[in-house]
Amino acid sequence: MSFPAQPRAALRTGAAALLTLTLAAALTACTSDDGSSAAGAPSGGDPKAQKLSWKDCPAPNDTQGSGDKPSPLPGGTKWQCATMKAPLDWDKPKGRTIDLALIRATAKDKGERIGSLVFNFGGPGGSGVSTLPAFGTDYEKLRTRYDLVSFDPRGVGRSSPVECESAKQLDQYFQQDNTPDDEAERNEFVTGTKNFNAACEKNARAVLPHVSTTDAARDMDLMRQVLGDRKLNYFGISYGTELGGVYAHLFPKRVGRAVFDAVVDPTEDSEQGSLGQAKGFQLALDNFARDCVKQKDQCSIGGSAKDVERRIAQFLKRLDGKPLPGLGERELTQSAATGGIAQALYSKDYWPYLREGLSQAYEGDGRVLMALADAMNGRNENGTYSNIQAANVAINCADDKPRYSMADIQKRLPRFRKASPVFGDFLAWSMVSCTDWPVPGAADHPDVSAKGSAPILVIGNTGDPATPYAGAGRMAAALGKGVGVELTYKGQGHGSYDSGDPCVQDTVNAYLLDGKVPRSGKVCQ
Repeated sequence: MSFPAQPRAALRTGAAALLTLTLAAALTACTSDDGSSAAGAPSGGDPKAQKLSWKDCPAPNDTQGSGDKPSPLPGGTKWQCATMKAPLDWDKPKGRTIDLALIRATAKDKGERIGSLVFNFGGPGGSGVSTLPAFGTDYEKLRTRYDLVSFDPRGVGRSSPVECESAKQLDQYFQQDNTPDDEAERNEFVTGTKNFNAACEKNARAVLPHVSTTDAARDMDLMRQVLGDRKLNYFGISYGTELGGVYAHLFPKRVGRAVFDAVVDPTEDSEQGSLGQAKGFQLALDNFARDCVKQKDQCSIGGSAKDVERRIAQFLKRLDGKPLPGLGERELTQSAATGGIAQALYSKDYWPYLREGLSQAYEGDGRVLMALADAMNGRNENGTYSNIQAANVAINCADDKPRYSMADIQKRLPRFRKASPVFGDFLAWSMVSCTDWPVPGAADHPDVSAKGSAPILVIGNTGDPATPYAGAGRMAAALGKGVGVELTYKGQGHGSYDSGDPCVQDTVNAYLLDGKVPRSGKVCQ
């Protein structure tokens, strides 16, 4: 599977607790109900007429990433959770329903309150219910006039989650060689993918046909109505920008103030998107390598930027035949190390861990890179997994029409290797994840044209690895003239607002709080 287009915030949630604990060791030597009943009782009426019952939030369950109950915000405001019912099949709105998990923190200034500001943090497959409170303080300025609201999209977390293999099976699945070199390895890789997909079909059969981005967009419009908002005010990050674009296409007149940050390119099919990620992660690796050799203390993983990257490539090649000890009984394989390196490139904050992890791995200790790989794969501290990867596959396969054979991948490998000597093979082979999927994909790429919509602020980060910068301009153009308003941030990592850059944050805050639309083409650096 390709790297989830995770927001910077999602990097630091869920398995981040495990990562912190493991790094420390390595550097020194509501309820259990998961809402998984896809086919609930009939709603008994119009879902739009339902009223939400807000209560104190429980701790995240395993599918959401586990962890502690969300702490109150500054001033003592508590996070509240509720469950919203939505049709399982939007073509049968009065049929069976599913439960969708919501979370909110109410606005500080009731007299100046605009309404709700709904967040989606991406993935696809990330739990908004666990992510929003983890970074609620980052959005305190926005809470002056909005209730901050997020949710687990259908198929995710506590919202009828797609669950495929057991934790033990997933440990083995993520250990498999995802860059096969010969026919035997290719057959083994394809068999592992088929087994994973078959487990998804067996365990989530009723949900799989109904987890597309279009379904989630219709859920958001229902959510808007149930929350009591005339229009949807929205903050989408990473895949959340695609979801927001699809919403704007379906309901252009219902868009309020909306921000798209770390933008998915809506004009690309799944192959183009994977190739774009290969180039994006290679760019981030280049930037990481240059940063390493500029540090005041000597770069322990190379004498020059070129040397850093050469040693990484050689290290990964050695791992292909000789994995290192990782965590517990699990080994640091080539695939795990590649995922761990990619995970650290989502945020410049994690570059020091990547330097240390590579340095230790070169000495035979794979624990730090393994912890980073666990964060990528959604492995919880207790050995269970969130369902971010299962949901990621399910949503992508419901959305993306193309299906690829082994021969297709082998034909495309040269282009991917040229785009990235480190990540090219991994991302090329990830395209077979939907080949035996039991549900057909909807389209080559989403339609986000939104004639008649209010302006949407679209933010691109020039150093973004997971959603390359060019996607922001293409999203702005695809939304339509007078709708897409582009803002550029010359930075590093995935996303812009959470980077803390004052120019970006002031521009976004002025738009969301006061309706001040910036000049399209503005640059923050």
